[in-house]
Amino acid sequence: MTASAQETALQPVLQAHQADILKSSRKTIQPAIDAIAASGLPQAQTMLESWAAKDMWMRKADGYFFAGAKGEGGSYVLTDFDSGETVGSFDKSALKQLKPNSGVRALIATALVQFQLSDPDRAKRLAALESIARDPEASLLAPLRASIGGEADAQIKAQKQRLERLLTIGYGADTAARVAAIADISGNLGLDVRAALNPLVVTTRQAALALPEDANLAAVLTPGSDELAREQAYDLLVENNLAAPRVSADAIRAALADNIEGGRVGGVPLAQLSAEEGRSRAYAALAAEGKVPPLVTAADMDAALGAHVFFDTYAEPAAEVTAAAEAALEQIALKVGMNQTLDLTLDAVSLASIYFLAAIGLAITFGVMGVINMAHGEFIMMGAYTGYVVQQIIPDHTLSIIVAIPMAFAVTFAMGVAMERLVIRWLYARPLETLLATFGISIALQQLAKNIFGTQARPLTAPGWLDGAWVLNDVVSISYIRIAIFVLALIFLGLFLFIMKRTRLGLEMRAVTQNPRMAGSMGINPGRVNMLTFGLGSGIAGIAGVAIGLFAKVTSDLGNDYIVQSFMTVVVGGVGNIWGALAGAGMIGFLQKGIEWANPSNTLAAQTYMIIFIIIFIQFRPRGIIALKGRAAGD
Repeated sequence: MTASAQETALQPVLQAHQADILKSSRKTIQPAIDAIAASGLPQAQTMLESWAAKDMWMRKADGYFFAGAKGEGGSYVLTDFDSGETVGSFDKSALKQLKPNSGVRALIATALVQFQLSDPDRAKRLAALESIARDPEASLLAPLRASIGGEADAQIKAQKQRLERLLTIGYGADTAARVAAIADISGNLGLDVRAALNPLVVTTRQAALALPEDANLAAVLTPGSDELAREQAYDLLVENNLAAPRVSADAIRAALADNIEGGRVGGVPLAQLSAEEGRSRAYAALAAEGKVPPLVTAADMDAALGAHVFFDTYAEPAAEVTAAAEAALEQIALKVGMNQTLDLTLDAVSLASIYFLAAIGLAITFGVMGVINMAHGEFIMMGAYTGYVVQQIIPDHTLSIIVAIPMAFAVTFAMGVAMERLVIRWLYARPLETLLATFGISIALQQLAKNIFGTQARPLTAPGWLDGAWVLNDVVSISYIRIAIFVLALIFLGLFLFIMKRTRLGLEMRAVTQNPRMAGSMGINPGRVNMLTFGLGSGIAGIAGVAIGLFAKVTSDLGNDYIVQSFMTVVVGGVGNIWGALAGAGMIGFLQKGIEWANPSNTLAAQTYMIIFIIIFIQFRPRGIIALKGRAAGD
């Protein structure tokens, strides 16, 4: 083989490291892999991929390496890495298969990255970027930079540029380039950015006779200050072999016990060792005899502390880099705080929309009729189960939800009308009996659901386009299901306002709410209005059940999780007022999320604090945030 051929051939490189390749291990194979990767030959990628896949074979006759594939009759067809041509078919006994272990394959995968960064296969380029992000190394920075200019895919090019900035921060040789890279991404909230910056500001606490001239100092500390207590400072000296260790009280007792001679320790009678002064004299005598290490007195400690300096040093030697990293982290921390506030606000709005959707039906029945419907949660549960049944019949999740919403309204509307006609209408103006009757119906409906569907949670699956979340950045995100529920709550707010302001039923409902007797004298049938009102409120609760069932467990107890919040929403907002229900849902949603943020480890306490706050609130505003006006306000 001529000199020029050897320069473009991979086989000589493999032969130079034959021994290491044959007996490869994670500790010894790195020089061989580095030589193969450094060759820059295009066939090196094929060779490394074959090796990692255990498809590389050595011909025993001459020790050459080839890519092998199983042929006919148990033989293997060998292909030359350099020419790409088949060199023949050989029996397995004439070959040796190379089987790298997992550690060696990991090193091969790292070496392959520089080739895969410019691979025509888009998937391989993405895999290479993922590999670099997962296990960054200084050696990968140069090939990554080289691959950016020729990258045609805009998305991959942006990922390469971002990754290049991160690797420059951690492994760049030029300080100015590292500072510029930090400035470029200082406003980014990605976790990978913070992971790249945090190691630059890690400090180590040290003690020495004088401040080092070449160290990147973070702070100079004074013993006895808030940052460094005297005891901690002295212990640091001991750790660095700059001072004698302090002797603990237990060590003193043990030393005294080991040196008892003739009823005395260091000439001090045992009877005097019960006092601190006696133990000190005895130990000092033993120390004078060289039997125990001497005590470290307060004066010794002061002298040692005064003779040394204490300081924190950055692990990063370049002061410009650490200053830029700290400034960037401060800016990121500020943005993270602002985005966490936004994320908390979105969570509160999402929770408020859920509570509003669950309470809007109760606001209608409680506000117009004055009926305390303890079975309202069970109408939510019935709506969720209706959605589940529809999905058993219609497997398409999108179509099934479209069908389930009107079906849930119809089922719960009919159930609400039946309940009002058979039970509620006989108990008007008797709130205690109404409460007890609806509570009994609630228990009966729960038991009926258990008998029909069992006690196991039933799935109500959201359509595929509602999977995932809307992600603004690494801090702020909200699930698409929550967004859909928020939109649904707005739709029902608009629908309810249309019914109340633009329809005859709404006019009659407002009239009955204001003054039932006067409405009756004007030709309005209060009984009919009450029936339709109760049915409408129950139907909306059923639709809320479909929405809630998309993210909550559909069980017979589903309504119990929302009945209390629904009543609180209506009472706090103002009985009989849709805007009050909206305000009440917003107040409770924001209050609950705020309390959970302040006390994240105890959600039960958050519920308790919220109820206490609402009780206090009602003491000052018994009619709620938005009270009724007119004659009904005095009822």
